[in-house]
Amino acid sequence: MFSIIGIIVVIAGTFGGFVIMGGHLEVIARAAPFEMIIIGGTAAGAFVIATRPVTMGRVGKAMGGIFGTSKLNKAAYIELLCMMYQIFRLAKTKGLLALESHLEKPEESKIFAQFPIFLADHHATEFFCDYLRLITLGADKPYELEALMDQELDVHHQEEHEIVHAVQSLADGMPAIGIVAAVLGIIKTMGAITEPPEVLGRMIGGALTGTFLGVWFAYGFIAPMASSIKARFETDGKYYQALKVGLIGHLHGYAPSVSVEYARKTLNSEVRPSFTEVEEATAQLPKPD
Repeated sequence: MFSIIGIIVVIAGTFGGFVIMGGHLEVIARAAPFEMIIIGGTAAGAFVIATRPVTMGRVGKAMGGIFGTSKLNKAAYIELLCMMYQIFRLAKTKGLLALESHLEKPEESKIFAQFPIFLADHHATEFFCDYLRLITLGADKPYELEALMDQELDVHHQEEHEIVHAVQSLADGMPAIGIVAAVLGIIKTMGAITEPPEVLGRMIGGALTGTFLGVWFAYGFIAPMASSIKARFETDGKYYQALKVGLIGHLHGYAPSVSVEYARKTLNSEVRPSFTEVEEATAQLPKPD
């Protein structure tokens, strides 16, 4: 919602100010389609050259996420903490072997079914279940397991950084591509140097539209989108951080409530539930079986 509002403000501020100062939009409107073919085509080609195919698909998904609302609100984190509490409680009361059926097929688990937001996140479910499975197999050294988690999270972070870098690189290149479009427009204008001044003026104005569009799209849209994607990735990364800290707390042998409290402390303040909220939510959970 805020992204859409931002786009509207950018457009209104740019062209509103241009009209107020006496500018004529028809000059831009007449030249923009041709300039956009040059700018858009060149930018798309450069993006394909510079970006891995798998990353291109991830960029499209990340760009779509800019206009949506994150599912990771306070309610989602309360659910996450309750899920860990329930799993850790089962392991404490009935032993690690009681987790096996839930870890092998989490989509069929009655426990995980109580937490639909977590279960819908395939990567988070896989991350949590994989490390619990390692624990059940005898990986009982917290620092070694924490180092392994950090390596996996680093790989995940690098993949996200590649997405941000691809979008930011596109933004960095757009002004120069706009200059290319403008130069081509000037070349065309020089071929009509014998035309009257009013005709040449319109042609030069149309050529400069290329520079305007390149800079405008770079700093008005694409670079802010790269920043928005980066911020969203960093915020969503707290979900995995909470899973990691909760698992390490459990591996140290802490009570479920303590492990969950450690995880709660890693969350950003705007989505972090209070100790009382978590305590009340976990108190309402049924006994795991």
